[in-house]
Amino acid sequence: MIKRKIEKELQRFRDSKEKKALLVTGARQVGKTFIIREFGKQYDSFVEINFYENKSAQALFENAGSSADLLLRISVIANAPLIPGKTLIFLDEVQECKEIVTAIKFLVEEGSYRYILSGSLLGVDLKDIRSVPVGYMDILEMYPLDFEEFAIACKVSPAIISKLRQSFQDKTPVDGIVHEKMMELFRLYLIVGGMPAAVMQYLETNNLPEVLRIQRSIIAMYKRDIARYDPYEKLYLEEIFDLIPSELNCKNKRFILKNLNENFKFSRYSHSFLWLRDAGVALPTFCANEPTIPLLLSKATNLFKLFLSDVGLLAAMYVNDIQIRILNREQDINFGSVYENAAAQELKAHGFELYYFNSKKQGELDFLVEQNGAVLPIEIKSGKDYTKHAALSNVMANPDYAIPEAYVFHNGNVSTAGKVTYLPIYMLMFVERKKAEEKLVYKLDLSVLQGE
Repeated sequence: MIKRKIEKELQRFRDSKEKKALLVTGARQVGKTFIIREFGKQYDSFVEINFYENKSAQALFENAGSSADLLLRISVIANAPLIPGKTLIFLDEVQECKEIVTAIKFLVEEGSYRYILSGSLLGVDLKDIRSVPVGYMDILEMYPLDFEEFAIACKVSPAIISKLRQSFQDKTPVDGIVHEKMMELFRLYLIVGGMPAAVMQYLETNNLPEVLRIQRSIIAMYKRDIARYDPYEKLYLEEIFDLIPSELNCKNKRFILKNLNENFKFSRYSHSFLWLRDAGVALPTFCANEPTIPLLLSKATNLFKLFLSDVGLLAAMYVNDIQIRILNREQDINFGSVYENAAAQELKAHGFELYYFNSKKQGELDFLVEQNGAVLPIEIKSGKDYTKHAALSNVMANPDYAIPEAYVFHNGNVSTAGKVTYLPIYMLMFVERKKAEEKLVYKLDLSVLQGE
Protein backbone atom coordinates (compact mmCIF):
# COMPACT_ATOMS: atom_id res chain seq x y z
CA MET A 1 0.00 0.00 0.00
CA ILE A 2 1.22 3.51 -0.84
CA LYS A 3 1.89 5.52 2.31
CA ARG A 4 0.27 8.95 2.38
CA LYS A 5 0.97 11.90 4.66
CA ILE A 6 -2.74 12.38 5.20
CA GLU A 7 -2.69 9.24 7.36
CA LYS A 8 -1.23 11.32 10.21
CA GLU A 9 -4.12 13.77 9.95
CA LEU A 10 -6.61 10.91 10.05
CA GLN A 11 -4.88 9.50 13.11
CA ARG A 12 -5.08 12.91 14.75
CA PHE A 13 -8.83 12.88 14.06
CA ARG A 14 -9.14 9.44 15.67
CA ASP A 15 -7.22 10.49 18.78
CA SER A 16 -9.05 13.79 19.19
CA LYS A 17 -11.60 14.12 21.99
CA GLU A 18 -13.47 16.85 20.11
CA LYS A 19 -16.94 16.12 18.81
CA LYS A 20 -16.35 16.87 15.15
CA ALA A 21 -16.83 15.23 11.80
CA LEU A 22 -14.12 15.32 9.13
CA LEU A 23 -14.64 16.17 5.46
CA VAL A 24 -11.90 14.86 3.16
CA THR A 25 -12.16 16.62 -0.17
CA GLY A 26 -10.13 16.95 -3.36
CA ALA A 27 -10.11 16.05 -7.03
CA ARG A 28 -11.19 12.69 -8.37
CA GLN A 29 -8.68 9.84 -8.28
CA VAL A 30 -6.38 11.29 -5.60
CA GLY A 31 -7.13 8.32 -3.31
CA LYS A 32 -9.70 9.67 -0.85
CA THR A 33 -11.99 6.64 -0.67
CA PHE A 34 -9.13 4.13 -0.52
CA ILE A 35 -7.29 5.88 2.30
CA ILE A 36 -10.48 6.27 4.38
CA ARG A 37 -11.38 2.60 3.94
CA GLU A 38 -7.91 1.61 5.11
CA PHE A 39 -8.23 3.96 8.06
CA GLY A 40 -11.62 2.42 8.89
CA LYS A 41 -9.92 -0.90 9.65
CA GLN A 42 -8.75 0.64 12.94
CA TYR A 43 -12.34 0.67 14.22
CA ASP A 44 -14.33 -2.30 15.52
CA SER A 45 -17.07 -1.46 13.03
CA PHE A 46 -16.88 0.47 9.76
CA VAL A 47 -20.04 1.59 7.95
CA GLU A 48 -19.81 2.98 4.43
CA ILE A 49 -22.64 4.73 2.60
CA ASN A 50 -22.01 5.93 -0.95
CA PHE A 51 -24.59 8.48 -2.10
CA TYR A 52 -23.64 8.18 -5.75
CA GLU A 53 -23.91 4.41 -5.98
CA ASN A 54 -26.89 4.16 -3.63
CA LYS A 55 -29.40 6.76 -4.78
CA SER A 56 -31.97 5.63 -2.22
CA ALA A 57 -29.52 6.55 0.54
CA GLN A 58 -30.08 10.22 -0.28
CA ALA A 59 -33.61 9.92 1.08
CA LEU A 60 -32.19 8.99 4.48
CA PHE A 61 -31.45 12.61 5.25
CA GLU A 62 -34.61 14.14 3.89
CA ASN A 63 -37.07 15.41 6.51
CA ALA A 64 -35.37 13.61 9.39
CA GLY A 65 -36.75 14.94 12.64
CA SER A 66 -33.91 14.14 15.04
CA SER A 67 -30.54 12.44 15.43
CA ALA A 68 -32.32 9.32 16.69
CA ASP A 69 -34.40 9.29 13.53
CA LEU A 70 -31.27 9.74 11.38
CA LEU A 71 -29.42 6.90 13.13
CA LEU A 72 -32.39 4.60 12.76
CA ARG A 73 -32.44 5.27 9.03
CA ILE A 74 -28.67 4.71 8.76
CA SER A 75 -28.93 1.41 10.61
CA VAL A 76 -31.44 0.16 8.04
CA ILE A 77 -28.87 0.24 5.21
CA ALA A 78 -25.66 -0.08 7.21
CA ASN A 79 -23.29 -2.80 6.04
CA ALA A 80 -21.96 -3.32 9.59
CA PRO A 81 -23.35 -3.04 13.14
CA LEU A 82 -23.50 0.35 14.83
CA ILE A 83 -21.51 0.02 18.05
CA PRO A 84 -21.53 3.17 20.20
CA GLY A 85 -18.00 4.52 20.70
CA LYS A 86 -16.46 1.96 18.33
CA THR A 87 -17.95 2.71 14.90
CA LEU A 88 -16.70 4.94 12.08
CA ILE A 89 -19.43 5.96 9.63
CA PHE A 90 -18.05 6.91 6.20
CA LEU A 91 -20.37 9.01 4.04
CA ASP A 92 -18.93 9.05 0.52
CA GLU A 93 -19.81 11.18 -2.54
CA VAL A 94 -21.63 13.61 -0.25
CA GLN A 95 -22.03 16.12 -3.06
CA GLU A 96 -25.00 14.01 -4.12
CA CYS A 97 -26.77 14.68 -0.80
CA LYS A 98 -27.04 18.36 0.16
CA GLU A 99 -29.06 17.52 3.28
CA ILE A 100 -25.90 16.09 4.86
CA VAL A 101 -24.93 19.58 6.02
CA THR A 102 -27.76 19.91 8.48
CA ALA A 103 -27.78 16.22 9.35
CA ILE A 104 -24.12 15.99 10.32
CA LYS A 105 -24.59 18.69 12.95
CA PHE A 106 -27.22 16.60 14.72
CA LEU A 107 -25.21 13.40 14.39
CA VAL A 108 -22.03 14.97 15.78
CA GLU A 109 -23.92 16.47 18.70
CA GLU A 110 -25.50 13.08 19.48
CA GLY A 111 -21.96 11.74 19.86
CA SER A 112 -22.30 7.95 19.64
CA TYR A 113 -20.21 7.50 16.49
CA ARG A 114 -17.38 9.13 14.50
CA TYR A 115 -18.04 10.47 11.01
CA ILE A 116 -15.85 11.02 7.94
CA LEU A 117 -17.35 12.54 4.81
CA SER A 118 -15.77 12.62 1.38
CA GLY A 119 -16.59 14.03 -2.01
CA SER A 120 -15.05 15.23 -5.22
CA LEU A 121 -15.50 18.82 -6.34
CA LEU A 122 -15.77 17.94 -10.03
CA GLY A 123 -19.01 19.02 -11.65
CA VAL A 124 -20.65 19.93 -8.35
CA ASP A 125 -20.96 22.75 -5.89
CA LEU A 126 -19.89 21.95 -2.34
CA LYS A 127 -20.34 25.47 -0.99
CA ASP A 128 -23.13 24.25 1.28
CA ILE A 129 -20.84 21.65 2.79
CA ARG A 130 -17.99 24.13 3.10
CA SER A 131 -20.28 26.46 5.07
CA VAL A 132 -20.66 24.02 7.93
CA PRO A 133 -20.12 25.77 11.30
CA VAL A 134 -16.54 25.40 12.45
CA GLY A 135 -17.62 23.64 15.62
CA TYR A 136 -19.01 20.59 13.82
CA MET A 137 -16.67 19.73 10.97
CA ASP A 138 -13.04 20.08 9.95
CA ILE A 139 -12.06 20.06 6.27
CA LEU A 140 -8.98 18.25 4.98
CA GLU A 141 -7.81 18.72 1.39
CA MET A 142 -6.18 15.75 -0.32
CA TYR A 143 -3.79 16.07 -3.26
CA PRO A 144 -1.92 13.72 -5.61
CA LEU A 145 1.25 12.18 -4.18
CA ASP A 146 3.91 14.81 -3.65
CA PHE A 147 7.51 13.98 -4.57
CA GLU A 148 8.46 12.70 -1.11
CA GLU A 149 5.49 10.32 -1.10
CA PHE A 150 6.46 9.19 -4.60
CA ALA A 151 10.07 8.60 -3.53
CA ILE A 152 8.95 6.52 -0.55
CA ALA A 153 6.58 4.54 -2.79
CA CYS A 154 9.60 3.82 -5.02
CA LYS A 155 11.43 2.37 -1.96
CA VAL A 156 13.81 5.24 -1.34
CA SER A 157 14.93 4.53 2.23
CA PRO A 158 13.96 6.79 5.15
CA ALA A 159 17.69 7.14 5.90
CA ILE A 160 18.32 8.68 2.46
CA ILE A 161 15.33 11.03 2.85
CA SER A 162 16.67 12.03 6.26
CA LYS A 163 20.16 12.75 4.89
CA LEU A 164 18.72 14.80 2.05
CA ARG A 165 16.63 16.80 4.50
CA GLN A 166 19.74 17.44 6.58
CA SER A 167 21.59 18.66 3.48
CA PHE A 168 18.68 20.99 2.75
CA GLN A 169 18.69 22.37 6.27
CA ASP A 170 22.49 22.68 6.53
CA LYS A 171 22.88 23.87 2.91
CA THR A 172 25.55 21.26 2.23
CA PRO A 173 26.05 19.31 -1.03
CA VAL A 174 24.50 15.88 -1.52
CA ASP A 175 26.65 12.84 -2.27
CA GLY A 176 27.18 12.79 -6.05
CA ILE A 177 25.79 9.32 -6.69
CA VAL A 178 22.74 9.96 -4.51
CA HIS A 179 22.16 13.26 -6.27
CA GLU A 180 22.21 11.70 -9.76
CA LYS A 181 19.81 8.93 -8.72
CA MET A 182 17.43 11.45 -7.14
CA MET A 183 17.49 13.48 -10.34
CA GLU A 184 16.57 10.35 -12.31
CA LEU A 185 13.74 9.72 -9.88
CA PHE A 186 12.50 13.29 -10.24
CA ARG A 187 12.44 12.98 -14.03
CA LEU A 188 10.40 9.80 -13.61
CA TYR A 189 8.00 11.72 -11.36
CA LEU A 190 7.50 14.30 -14.11
CA ILE A 191 6.12 11.45 -16.23
CA VAL A 192 4.24 9.29 -13.72
CA GLY A 193 3.02 12.11 -11.51
CA GLY A 194 1.15 11.57 -8.28
CA MET A 195 -2.21 10.03 -9.17
CA PRO A 196 -2.30 6.82 -7.07
CA ALA A 197 -3.60 4.62 -9.91
CA ALA A 198 -0.80 5.78 -12.21
CA VAL A 199 1.82 5.33 -9.48
CA MET A 200 0.58 1.83 -8.66
CA GLN A 201 0.61 0.88 -12.33
CA TYR A 202 4.22 1.99 -12.63
CA LEU A 203 5.30 0.21 -9.44
CA GLU A 204 3.67 -3.03 -10.53
CA THR A 205 4.71 -3.06 -14.20
CA ASN A 206 7.27 -0.27 -14.94
CA ASN A 207 5.24 0.05 -18.13
CA LEU A 208 5.03 3.71 -19.09
CA PRO A 209 2.48 3.22 -21.93
CA GLU A 210 0.15 1.61 -19.37
CA VAL A 211 0.72 4.53 -17.03
CA LEU A 212 -0.16 6.88 -19.89
CA ARG A 213 -3.36 4.91 -20.56
CA ILE A 214 -4.48 5.39 -16.96
CA GLN A 215 -3.59 9.08 -17.02
CA ARG A 216 -5.60 9.66 -20.18
CA SER A 217 -8.58 7.85 -18.68
CA ILE A 218 -8.42 10.25 -15.71
CA ILE A 219 -8.28 13.21 -18.10
CA ALA A 220 -11.31 11.82 -19.96
CA MET A 221 -13.13 11.49 -16.62
CA TYR A 222 -12.36 15.13 -15.83
CA LYS A 223 -13.79 16.18 -19.19
CA ARG A 224 -16.97 14.20 -18.57
CA ASP A 225 -17.38 16.07 -15.31
CA ILE A 226 -16.77 19.35 -17.11
CA ALA A 227 -19.62 18.45 -19.48
CA ARG A 228 -21.90 17.93 -16.46
CA TYR A 229 -20.95 21.26 -14.95
CA ASP A 230 -22.66 23.74 -17.23
CA PRO A 231 -24.08 22.85 -20.66
CA TYR A 232 -23.89 26.50 -21.77
CA GLU A 233 -20.37 27.35 -20.63
CA LYS A 234 -18.70 23.93 -20.90
CA LEU A 235 -17.12 24.75 -24.27
CA TYR A 236 -14.99 27.47 -22.72
CA LEU A 237 -14.33 25.43 -19.60
CA GLU A 238 -13.03 22.46 -21.57
CA GLU A 239 -11.07 24.76 -23.85
CA ILE A 240 -9.39 26.38 -20.83
CA PHE A 241 -8.46 22.93 -19.56
CA ASP A 242 -7.05 21.86 -22.95
CA LEU A 243 -5.05 25.07 -23.33
CA ILE A 244 -3.08 24.66 -20.10
CA PRO A 245 -0.13 22.72 -21.64
CA SER A 246 0.28 25.10 -24.58
CA GLU A 247 -0.04 28.20 -22.40
CA LEU A 248 2.65 26.86 -20.06
CA ASN A 249 4.87 26.33 -23.08
CA CYS A 250 4.70 30.04 -23.93
CA LYS A 251 7.62 32.22 -22.95
CA ASN A 252 5.93 33.94 -20.00
CA LYS A 253 3.59 30.99 -19.20
CA ARG A 254 0.82 33.45 -18.43
CA PHE A 255 -2.69 32.44 -19.39
CA ILE A 256 -3.76 34.61 -22.32
CA LEU A 257 -7.53 34.94 -22.43
CA LYS A 258 -7.59 36.01 -26.07
CA ASN A 259 -6.32 32.57 -27.05
CA LEU A 260 -9.84 31.44 -26.24
CA ASN A 261 -11.77 34.27 -27.82
CA GLU A 262 -10.96 37.82 -28.92
CA ASN A 263 -13.90 39.09 -26.88
CA PHE A 264 -13.16 36.99 -23.81
CA LYS A 265 -13.70 38.96 -20.59
CA PHE A 266 -12.19 37.53 -17.42
CA SER A 267 -14.99 38.96 -15.27
CA ARG A 268 -17.57 37.03 -17.29
CA TYR A 269 -15.82 33.68 -17.22
CA SER A 270 -13.92 33.92 -13.93
CA HIS A 271 -16.19 31.27 -12.42
CA SER A 272 -14.82 28.76 -14.96
CA PHE A 273 -11.29 29.28 -13.65
CA LEU A 274 -12.56 29.14 -10.09
CA TRP A 275 -14.36 25.89 -10.86
CA LEU A 276 -11.16 24.32 -12.16
CA ARG A 277 -9.43 25.46 -8.97
CA ASP A 278 -12.17 24.32 -6.61
CA ALA A 279 -12.40 21.00 -8.43
CA GLY A 280 -8.74 20.40 -7.69
CA VAL A 281 -7.99 20.14 -11.42
CA ALA A 282 -5.92 23.29 -11.88
CA LEU A 283 -3.70 25.51 -9.76
CA PRO A 284 -4.02 29.23 -10.51
CA THR A 285 -0.92 31.20 -9.55
CA PHE A 286 -1.78 34.88 -9.34
CA CYS A 287 0.51 37.82 -9.89
CA ALA A 288 1.52 39.81 -6.82
CA ASN A 289 2.28 43.44 -7.61
CA GLU A 290 4.77 43.67 -4.75
CA PRO A 291 6.84 40.94 -3.03
CA THR A 292 5.72 42.04 0.42
CA ILE A 293 3.71 40.55 3.28
CA PRO A 294 0.83 39.87 3.01
CA LEU A 295 0.88 38.84 -0.64
CA LEU A 296 -2.91 38.72 -0.77
CA LEU A 297 -3.09 42.51 -0.60
CA SER A 298 -1.14 42.91 -3.85
CA LYS A 299 -2.86 40.07 -5.72
CA ALA A 300 -3.87 40.91 -9.31
CA THR A 301 -6.89 38.69 -9.96
CA ASN A 302 -6.81 39.05 -13.75
CA LEU A 303 -3.12 38.09 -14.15
CA PHE A 304 -2.31 34.47 -13.51
CA LYS A 305 -0.62 31.28 -14.62
CA LEU A 306 -2.62 28.08 -14.70
CA PHE A 307 -0.91 24.82 -13.77
CA LEU A 308 -2.37 21.33 -13.72
CA SER A 309 -2.85 19.73 -10.31
CA ASP A 310 -0.71 16.76 -11.39
CA VAL A 311 2.46 16.98 -13.47
CA GLY A 312 1.95 13.44 -14.78
CA LEU A 313 -1.38 14.47 -16.28
CA LEU A 314 0.38 17.45 -17.85
CA ALA A 315 2.88 15.13 -19.52
CA ALA A 316 0.01 12.93 -20.69
CA MET A 317 -1.64 15.91 -22.40
CA TYR A 318 1.49 16.63 -24.46
CA VAL A 319 2.12 14.74 -27.68
CA ASN A 320 5.17 13.33 -29.48
CA ASP A 321 6.27 10.80 -26.86
CA ILE A 322 7.31 13.42 -24.33
CA GLN A 323 7.77 10.70 -21.68
CA ILE A 324 10.75 9.13 -23.42
CA ARG A 325 12.13 12.53 -24.35
CA ILE A 326 12.03 13.64 -20.72
CA LEU A 327 13.91 10.52 -19.65
CA ASN A 328 16.47 11.16 -22.40
CA ARG A 329 16.75 14.83 -21.38
CA GLU A 330 16.26 16.03 -24.95
CA GLN A 331 17.09 19.71 -25.24
CA ASP A 332 14.17 20.75 -27.45
CA ILE A 333 11.64 20.14 -24.66
CA ASN A 334 10.56 23.13 -22.60
CA PHE A 335 11.53 21.57 -19.30
CA GLY A 336 10.88 24.91 -17.62
CA SER A 337 7.11 24.54 -17.92
CA VAL A 338 7.14 20.95 -16.65
CA TYR A 339 9.48 21.81 -13.77
CA GLU A 340 7.33 24.79 -12.79
CA ASN A 341 4.20 22.65 -12.83
CA ALA A 342 5.89 20.16 -10.51
CA ALA A 343 6.91 23.05 -8.24
CA ALA A 344 3.38 24.48 -8.15
CA GLN A 345 1.98 21.04 -7.34
CA GLU A 346 4.52 20.48 -4.55
CA LEU A 347 4.09 23.89 -2.95
CA LYS A 348 0.30 23.67 -3.03
CA ALA A 349 0.34 20.22 -1.45
CA HIS A 350 2.47 21.68 1.34
CA GLY A 351 -0.19 24.28 2.11
CA PHE A 352 1.22 27.36 0.34
CA GLU A 353 -0.87 29.86 -1.56
CA LEU A 354 0.78 30.41 -4.94
CA TYR A 355 1.89 33.77 -6.35
CA TYR A 356 4.43 35.04 -8.85
CA PHE A 357 5.93 38.50 -9.28
CA ASN A 358 6.24 40.55 -12.44
CA SER A 359 7.59 44.06 -12.83
CA LYS A 360 8.66 45.91 -15.96
CA LYS A 361 11.61 47.39 -14.09
CA GLN A 362 12.72 44.39 -12.05
CA GLY A 363 11.59 41.37 -14.07
CA GLU A 364 9.62 38.24 -13.21
CA LEU A 365 9.97 35.69 -10.41
CA ASP A 366 8.50 32.21 -10.84
CA PHE A 367 6.95 31.89 -7.38
CA LEU A 368 6.42 33.86 -4.21
CA VAL A 369 5.21 32.17 -1.03
CA GLU A 370 4.87 33.27 2.56
CA GLN A 371 7.05 31.39 5.02
CA ASN A 372 7.86 32.19 8.64
CA GLY A 373 6.40 35.67 8.40
CA ALA A 374 8.40 36.71 5.31
CA VAL A 375 8.20 36.47 1.54
CA LEU A 376 10.23 33.61 0.07
CA PRO A 377 11.08 34.06 -3.64
CA ILE A 378 11.50 30.77 -5.54
CA GLU A 379 13.04 30.44 -8.99
CA ILE A 380 12.85 27.23 -11.02
CA LYS A 381 15.70 26.67 -13.49
CA SER A 382 15.84 23.72 -15.86
CA GLY A 383 18.99 24.78 -17.75
CA LYS A 384 22.68 25.12 -16.97
CA ASP A 385 22.75 28.89 -16.41
CA TYR A 386 20.85 28.71 -13.15
CA THR A 387 22.96 31.42 -11.49
CA LYS A 388 21.71 33.99 -14.00
CA HIS A 389 18.53 35.50 -12.54
CA ALA A 390 18.34 39.24 -13.05
CA ALA A 391 14.85 39.59 -11.56
CA LEU A 392 15.78 37.71 -8.40
CA SER A 393 18.96 39.75 -7.99
CA ASN A 394 16.99 42.97 -8.41
CA VAL A 395 14.38 41.99 -5.84
CA MET A 396 16.91 40.74 -3.30
CA ALA A 397 18.90 43.98 -3.62
CA ASN A 398 15.85 46.17 -3.08
CA PRO A 399 15.94 47.50 0.54
CA ASP A 400 12.20 48.25 0.43
CA TYR A 401 11.47 44.52 0.34
CA ALA A 402 14.04 43.36 2.93
CA ILE A 403 13.69 39.73 1.86
CA PRO A 404 15.87 37.51 4.09
CA GLU A 405 16.50 34.63 1.67
CA ALA A 406 15.59 33.09 -1.68
CA TYR A 407 15.75 29.63 -3.28
CA VAL A 408 16.77 28.66 -6.80
CA PHE A 409 15.87 25.07 -7.68
CA HIS A 410 17.84 23.53 -10.53
CA ASN A 411 19.51 20.34 -11.77
CA GLY A 412 22.78 20.77 -9.87
CA ASN A 413 23.84 20.27 -6.28
CA VAL A 414 23.52 22.49 -3.21
CA SER A 415 25.42 25.77 -3.03
CA THR A 416 24.96 29.27 -1.65
CA ALA A 417 25.73 32.82 -2.74
CA GLY A 418 24.81 35.51 -0.26
CA LYS A 419 21.12 35.26 0.59
CA VAL A 420 20.41 32.92 -2.34
CA THR A 421 20.53 29.15 -1.86
CA TYR A 422 20.82 26.93 -4.94
CA LEU A 423 19.11 23.58 -4.42
CA PRO A 424 18.47 20.42 -6.45
CA ILE A 425 14.98 20.46 -7.92
CA TYR A 426 13.94 17.39 -5.90
CA MET A 427 14.50 19.33 -2.66
CA LEU A 428 11.22 21.10 -3.28
CA MET A 429 9.84 18.33 -1.08
CA PHE A 430 11.44 20.02 1.96
CA VAL A 431 9.91 23.47 1.49
CA GLU A 432 7.21 23.42 4.13
CA ARG A 433 5.08 25.85 6.04
CA LYS A 434 5.88 26.38 9.67
CA LYS A 435 3.31 24.46 11.69
CA ALA A 436 1.16 26.41 14.12
CA GLU A 437 1.72 25.84 17.80
CA GLU A 438 -0.54 23.15 19.24
CA LYS A 439 -1.43 25.46 22.13
CA LEU A 440 -1.10 29.22 22.24
CA VAL A 441 -2.28 30.58 25.58
CA TYR A 442 -2.30 34.33 26.11
CA LYS A 443 -3.85 36.03 29.11
CA LEU A 444 -4.14 39.80 29.05
CA ASP A 445 -3.66 41.58 32.38
CA LEU A 446 -6.49 44.10 32.64
CA SER A 447 -6.17 44.76 36.36
CA VAL A 448 -5.46 48.46 35.82
CA LEU A 449 -8.79 48.80 34.03
CA GLN A 450 -10.83 46.91 36.60
CA GLY A 451 -10.51 49.22 39.60
CA GLU A 452 -12.85 52.08 40.40
